[in-house]
Amino acid sequence: MSTQNELTQFNIATLNLFNFVEPPNAYYDFENIYTAEQWQKKLTWISRYIDLQQPDVIGFQEVFSIEALKTLMQQSGYQYFAVVDEPSISDDFIYSRPVVALASKFPIVEINAVAVEHQLLQLLSLPSDFAFSRIPLRVTVVTPLLGSVDFFVVHFKSQRGIFDVDEQVQTDMGNPERFALEAVAKWGAAQQRGAEAVLLRYSIASRREQTQNPCVLLGDFNESLQTGVLKGLVSQDSRLKNQLSEHEFTLYSLSDAYELCQANQYAPSAVARAPTHYHLNHGNVLDYILLSAEFNSQNPQSLAEVTRYHTFDQHLINPQYATDSHSSDHAAVCVTCRIRN
Repeated sequence: MSTQNELTQFNIATLNLFNFVEPPNAYYDFENIYTAEQWQKKLTWISRYIDLQQPDVIGFQEVFSIEALKTLMQQSGYQYFAVVDEPSISDDFIYSRPVVALASKFPIVEINAVAVEHQLLQLLSLPSDFAFSRIPLRVTVVTPLLGSVDFFVVHFKSQRGIFDVDEQVQTDMGNPERFALEAVAKWGAAQQRGAEAVLLRYSIASRREQTQNPCVLLGDFNESLQTGVLKGLVSQDSRLKNQLSEHEFTLYSLSDAYELCQANQYAPSAVARAPTHYHLNHGNVLDYILLSAEFNSQNPQSLAEVTRYHTFDQHLINPQYATDSHSSDHAAVCVTCRIRN
């Protein structure tokens, strides 16, 4: 029998699985193969997170072994699973170019890859063969509370440079030139990431215009939303306010679920936002859940509000080898959305 909470709210999560590849296959290099014990620890850690947080819909990044993840999620009660791409395989067992996926307890009625809108490439001065570093996934899920909701799962280009600096270094090149070359490689990655973000936002807006479905964008953004190249995902052009109705203006906006939770005063404002990834002991928020206006309680036409935002990070800040040694290098993010009366 359903509880009152089950009738009025649902949970959404995102998790980077960090090299999810079933042995005897390897990730990136022939030496990177989990033992049977290590693989089982990884599966157990994922199942434990699912049991603790109980997301109704969850997006994944860094998926190599698609069927293994689908089976694991079915065992955890997720009848519906979506993926649109396949990883690259060399020598029959070395995997690269991981993909994104989504599992749902609610029915999935449509699965699509997000395509590049080629008419925008010239406007952005991008080459005609531009492609996403990982193909984003769009899934329409029929929820019992909001009806059809479009979920977009992404894994934007990493901050790793777009080329190997060592391969480009010439014998007569000095250190200053080398450092500059590294900056060029990093900037190329940032450009790719930024282009992916604006092309995706255009795709989301087009979908919204077609269906009017509520929208959720989730995944590993590989950079803070506060930076210039990704800020376009949540920015609003105030000049459009004079051209559009209030409903039209808010229809195409996305909001950070953390900010919505803070605005609703369901989270203590004095507590700093927990990072979702650490590099050289420096924490950054790289994993996000963005929500359309239907989830923004400040919007008079909203249907739901964010009542909980949770960062699952114990394996990062206080790891226990017995349970966390083969978990993830990212925290999981989960939000609770409650239907408004």
